Amino acid sequence: MRARLQRAGLIVGALLLTSACATSEEVSEWKKHSSHFASGQHMYFSVVENPRDTSPPRVRRSDIEAARTENWWGKAVTVSPEQIFKD
Repeated sequence: MRARLQRAGLIVGALLLTSACATSEEVSEWKKHSSHFASGQHMYFSVVENPRDTSPPRVRRSDIEAARTENWWGKAVTVSPEQIFKD
């Protein structure tokens, strides 16, 4: 009985550890840069304004310009022109 509980605990622990990891594509992208975000504005956009469960994403014209000038990296957020908020 004790061995079964230990085995189950190991399996659950392994699943938790492997499910929280980045994909190989994300890891290779992050290795190209010295930090996780290009700037404070990039971090605010990604973490505060558009967490992973935000649908549809909130994008302003100033976000688009900042992404171009600061060379933001990572997975691109795509929206249609009518979904872009005006500043």
